[in-house]
Amino acid sequence: MARVRTVHGTAVSPGLSIGPVHVVRAKADAVPTWSVSEGDVAAEIERLKAAVVSASEELGRRQKLVALQSSEREAQIFAVHRMILQDPGAVRDVEATIRTERINAETAVNNLIQRLERTLRGMEGNSVRSYSADLADPWRDVLAALMHVGDGKLITTVGKVIVAAATLTPQVVTAIERERLLGVVAEAGGRFSHAAVLARAFGVPCVVGLPGLLGRLEQGMTITLDGGRGTVELRPDDEQISAFNERRSRLAERRQALAEQAAAPARTPDGADLGVLVNVESLHDLDIFDLGLTDGVGLLRTEFLYMERPQFPSEDEQYRMYRRVVERMAPRPVTLRTLDIGGDKRLPYFQTPKEENPALGWRGLRVSLEWQDLLRVQLRAALRAGCGYDLRLMLPMVSSLEEVFATRRIFDGVRASLLEQGWEVDRDVPVGIMVEVPSILFCIDEILKHVDFLSVGTNDLVQYLLAVDRDNPWVSKLYEPQHPAVLRALALVGDAARRAGKPCSVCGDMADDPAIALLLLGMGYTSVSVAPYFLPEIKFAVRKTTIVQARALVVEALAQTSVEGVKQVLNACRDRLHSV
Repeated sequence: MARVRTVHGTAVSPGLSIGPVHVVRAKADAVPTWSVSEGDVAAEIERLKAAVVSASEELGRRQKLVALQSSEREAQIFAVHRMILQDPGAVRDVEATIRTERINAETAVNNLIQRLERTLRGMEGNSVRSYSADLADPWRDVLAALMHVGDGKLITTVGKVIVAAATLTPQVVTAIERERLLGVVAEAGGRFSHAAVLARAFGVPCVVGLPGLLGRLEQGMTITLDGGRGTVELRPDDEQISAFNERRSRLAERRQALAEQAAAPARTPDGADLGVLVNVESLHDLDIFDLGLTDGVGLLRTEFLYMERPQFPSEDEQYRMYRRVVERMAPRPVTLRTLDIGGDKRLPYFQTPKEENPALGWRGLRVSLEWQDLLRVQLRAALRAGCGYDLRLMLPMVSSLEEVFATRRIFDGVRASLLEQGWEVDRDVPVGIMVEVPSILFCIDEILKHVDFLSVGTNDLVQYLLAVDRDNPWVSKLYEPQHPAVLRALALVGDAARRAGKPCSVCGDMADDPAIALLLLGMGYTSVSVAPYFLPEIKFAVRKTTIVQARALVVEALAQTSVEGVKQVLNACRDRLHSV
């Protein structure tokens, strides 16, 4: 009997899958090169421009596809790629290469791709290659358009397959219909990359960090994929396939059983409750899961309403959108986060300054307080839409008490103006803040006197606490949500909210983990807000854990002095949950 060859990588998206592998050759093996006469330069530049338009249209198609199948947030990577192609500087550089070197557009574009990759060559780490792919991928689409290499050649097989590629990119994840995609494996890619987010949103098992994998694969070879453990097995025999399928059936049965119980509240055996809410980016999100399973919307990301339009949405447009959300979720609460643009979330029609470090720059509430008309319009729409419903307003990227006071003055002015104009507006609309800037940790007790609730945005809080830009390939491997400092910061916020008698939640990706959710429960958090996919597992975890156990988990986790120690404690908790 041949021994199964197991390849170990990095777990990106959980799940078990088995099937034939299809190796994606996302770019041509050779780029044709020829000289262009002076008289043909203009025509060659027109070919380039036409290819850029074609690639941009294809990216738009993929954006719409992902938005329909997942959410607007996951689809935004394609909007970013389109913006890269719209950069006039890059297009001018390629045009200049065609003019000065008198070469064809294919070679000029390929030279640009190579220059982008050379800037990061020699640096170690899979995250570096992922970052390089994010920059170069839109131009590979242009090259493909020039060479007439389309999706039909990217995936040349039929039926369901596991896609394998050199680098995990959004194009690889969306190169095949979702119904045919069994899983994704890649030699390189990051756990927190845009493509990884897409894989998780699709519920597709995914493993990256598998150097040399493509050299060991043959088209159509059967492989098994464990997205939770981060392993790929090559050419399993009949006995091993049978064992894998049995394990997969048990997992499917477990998820089905949890789904059947998911409508029950997340209440511990000794009577402690944890609200389990969902993060929402568009009305489409409300159609992809059973609304009866959730306790409300813990984060309505309003910036995606702005991103999907060619100009700023009017007050009435925003009113209609917010009204539909609160009506569909009634009587459950909806927490609306005010506009959070800047950093990696940019509007094509709103020119913001170029910054050396956008993560530490002009973003979130800082933009709203500078451009107060944007905030006033949004607050007017929200207050009108929320009248008679449980609507709550949340401010992003708050770093000081002064910002809270300034926003409160604007809020009070907007409310008074609406009443003067004859609009019905609720008297008490809760206003809270996101805890994601570390300065808030050191004035949390004073802040709590002036806000109605807190919600921790762990995605940003982690990177600010650890001084790690997760999109920077030099340091992204240091982005570690299970760092002891992160846990202590969360405990500090939970303790302060409990003393003040104010609701406290976590709406970042950390809350998707059932073990982390139990940790938060033990720390005194009243709710979590997660992707809908994780609702059943988190509710189950709470129902199988007493508040005494949750508090003991906190004590044990906070006693750890290393990331590895924290992981061991949380892994033991996960093992317990899977055994019941």
